[in-house]
Amino acid sequence: MAEHPAYPVGLRLSGRRVVVLGAGQVAQRRLPALIAAGADIVLVSPEATPSVEAMADAGEITWHRRRYADGDLADAWYALIATSDPDANTAASAEAERHRVWCVRSDDADRATAWTPATGTSEGVTVAVLTTDARGRDPRHTAAVRDAVVEGLRDGTLVAPHHRTRAPGVALVGGGPGDPDLITVRGRRLLAEADVVIADRLGPRDLLAELPPHVEVIDAAKIPYGRYMAQEAINNALIEHAKQGKSVVRLKGGDPFVFGRGMEEVQALAEAGIPCTVVPGISSSISVPGAAGIPVTHRGVAHEFTVVSGHVAPDDARSLVDWPSLAKLTGTLVILMGVDKIGKIAETLVAHGKSPKTPVALVQEGTTAAQRRVDATLATVAETVRTEDVKPPAVIVIGAVVTEGPDRAV
Repeated sequence: MAEHPAYPVGLRLSGRRVVVLGAGQVAQRRLPALIAAGADIVLVSPEATPSVEAMADAGEITWHRRRYADGDLADAWYALIATSDPDANTAASAEAERHRVWCVRSDDADRATAWTPATGTSEGVTVAVLTTDARGRDPRHTAAVRDAVVEGLRDGTLVAPHHRTRAPGVALVGGGPGDPDLITVRGRRLLAEADVVIADRLGPRDLLAELPPHVEVIDAAKIPYGRYMAQEAINNALIEHAKQGKSVVRLKGGDPFVFGRGMEEVQALAEAGIPCTVVPGISSSISVPGAAGIPVTHRGVAHEFTVVSGHVAPDDARSLVDWPSLAKLTGTLVILMGVDKIGKIAETLVAHGKSPKTPVALVQEGTTAAQRRVDATLATVAETVRTEDVKPPAVIVIGAVVTEGPDRAV
């Protein structure tokens, strides 16, 4: 039976009866895909893992809390046999054979009439990898092949030749805090498909080196401003290239909507009738403290964290931040773009009630090879920034969580 290769096929199970015997780890892994396929799932098992039980409680499956009995596979289109009882598995497999029900067995692939492939999805494409026969079946190798193909589709390194994968327009991509591995899978794929990339200084620069030679890379900081302000010039560049029928990626550091002026670009594109896709990014406000061993929240220490822009000082008329209220909060305060204003910020927080002994950490070039952490207090941070020569970009964390972390635990 196992001498011939398996015949691959996609089953359309929507509304069709599928019987699952056993509710352990195998069923827990397989049930979500069957639910997503719209199958009418009947589960037979005296007990279940908490996750499987939750599926039953949610009405996603029908659960009969008993052992397998002959006749359970009647009218089934497909069966998954995964109990811990070898005799029950054998009997159910025989019933499936009698009723001509395609049957997967988790305990004995040689006696099954169907095998479950290692599957993954990317942008509407399902990749299914199946070992050619039962001899020498290696699930780890099959999964590794699946992962390689799916990853290639997701990051753009595997693209169908001569196939336009994306329509003209603009993708506003959050590149994450700096480490090129921390961009989202979707962001990396869109970069690989771009004709033009307009990049910020704080975007993950290493990703630009991976782009094909035909991709035009524009440094946003060097766009000629003319009579326009910098942001207007960037907006115009996005619109101009998109109107030429090109796929444009606006690569920004962190998340586009966290102090990234991303909404201004979205609004400008909308006014020009240019389609825009927003790809969220990992914000440095959480990721950089985490990379430095600082939890922005911690049980018994901080139940909240507040992210603030420090690009204007507290006494600047342009500031929209309520610094006196922030001084009264007991949670964590994360300040972005505040290195050169930290002295005034610390002074203001202390003046409105924050203890001068409050711990402060400055994490420079977070998540990159150049990352370094400098600790201080509100009373000493201004001098520490000067003596330690802390430079932007740096994320500033203020609060008791600064003294937490594995290397600072008591």
